[in-house]
Amino acid sequence: MRVRHPVRLVLAGAVALVAAASVTGMATRVRATTPFFAAPTTGTERPRYGLSSVGLSYPFAAAVAKGFSDAAHAAGAEAVVLDARGDVQKQANDIEDLMVQRVHGIALMPLDSVVAQTWVDRAARAGMPIAAVAAQVGDPRRRAIRNVYPGLSALATQDEVEAGRAAGRLAATLLPADRPAAIAIIEGAAGFPEVEQRARGFRQGLDESGARYAIVASQPGNWTSEKGEAACQNILTARPGIDLFFNEADDMLVGCARAVRAAQSPAKLIGVGGSKLAIASIKAGAAQGTVCFKPEALGALAFHALADARGGPPARRFLTYPLPAVTRATIDRCVGQW
Repeated sequence: MRVRHPVRLVLAGAVALVAAASVTGMATRVRATTPFFAAPTTGTERPRYGLSSVGLSYPFAAAVAKGFSDAAHAAGAEAVVLDARGDVQKQANDIEDLMVQRVHGIALMPLDSVVAQTWVDRAARAGMPIAAVAAQVGDPRRRAIRNVYPGLSALATQDEVEAGRAAGRLAATLLPADRPAAIAIIEGAAGFPEVEQRARGFRQGLDESGARYAIVASQPGNWTSEKGEAACQNILTARPGIDLFFNEADDMLVGCARAVRAAQSPAKLIGVGGSKLAIASIKAGAAQGTVCFKPEALGALAFHALADARGGPPARRFLTYPLPAVTRATIDRCVGQW
C-alpha cells in the first residue's frame, strides 16, 4: 500500500513480519478467464472457502491463514489458501482464481485497501460472500475502521487506533515524571494504513494519560527486525537521549532492542502485536511491553463470518477482540500466536 493513485494502502499489520512460516492446504494458482459466478452447493462434497493472503512468508499472515484453515477443518470444510507474496497484481489474480474455482466464500487480507474496493465490488455483484481480515477495505483516512465497506460480509480485524491508544496509555506509565519525555516512533512501511492509525492512537493514549512528551524522531522500520534495528541505531546516533521507542510492530521492537542494548541506552521499548519473540524479550527485560494481537483468532472469525453469510445478512459486520497492553508483570495474559 505505498502511495499511488491517490494513495496505495497496504496491510501491515497488522501486520509485522520476519521469518517464513508454512501453511498446509495451499492451492496452486490456475489462471482462468471464465466468467465469475457464485459457488454451487452439493450434498456430496465439502464446501470450499478461499483465503487470499498478503504473503505466507510473513509470520502474522501465516498465523491468520492457520486460524482460517483450522476453523474450516473443524467445520468440515476445505480451506483454499493462495499466497500473493506481497504482489498486488498477483493478489488480483488470486481473487479472480478463487471466484473461478467457485469457492463458497473468500476471505481477503488486502495488500492495497483502496484497490481492494474493486475486488469486493466484483464479488458482491457476483453474489460471492467476501470478508476482509486483518486490514480494512477502503481509504482509512476517509473511512473509520468500524464503518465496514459495503459489499463485505464482515471485517475481522484489530481496531488499529485502539491498539495504538493502548500502547500510548502503557507508554505514559514509563515516562519520566520530572520533565517532558523524548519519544521516537519506529513506523511500518510507508503507505500502510496501520502506520498512521497506530501512531494516531498512540498520541491519543499519551494525551489522555496527561503525559508530557515530544515526538522528536520517526523512521520506517518496514515491519522487520533488521530494519527496526537500523532505524533505532540511526535515531540513537542523532539523539542519544531518547526516553522511549514506540515500535509499531513487535518484529521491529525485537530489532530495536538490539540497537538499544548495543548503544547502552536506557530507552524503554513498547511494541504492538504480541509476537512470541516480543513476549520472550519482555520476559527477559529487554523490552517493557506490547499490545496483544491474536491473528489465529482473526482467521477463525473471518471463516465463520463467511460460513454464516450463506444463511443471510450477518448480525454484526465488524468483528474484533479485546486488545490488552501487557508488561512483564502481566505477560501471561498474552499467548503468542505468531
